[in-house]
Amino acid sequence: MHRRAFLAAAAVTAGSGCLEYFEENGEEITDPGDLEIVYADLGRDNPGTEDERVYVWGVVENVGDRELSYVEISATFLDDEGEELDTVIERVEDVTSGEEWTFEIEYPRFGEDAAAVDDYELEPATGV
Repeated sequence: MHRRAFLAAAAVTAGSGCLEYFEENGEEITDPGDLEIVYADLGRDNPGTEDERVYVWGVVENVGDRELSYVEISATFLDDEGEELDTVIERVEDVTSGEEWTFEIEYPRFGEDAAAVDDYELEPATGV
């Protein structure tokens, strides 16, 4: 009985530590100030077929003074009414100050589902 109580307390304590870690670092990880999306465009392959594929292709630059050890670009795919269809995240590590890199974020479904994608929104996030 005491062993179960100890394990439950240990799990709560471990979980609390993880939450504090993310809260303390949440500001840096979600601050996109050092990233600039230089170019982005919606691309399609095989339109009108069941193999239709949709993706966002772009270029991002680290415009800050520091090397970033963690970078995310989040693409939210939207239909013709502006409703969110899905969000996909791409990660890049160790981006030097002044460096540009290309990214491609693919919509996770094909065919008719991909054909429903009309627009997108991009959101960069960084961490040091």
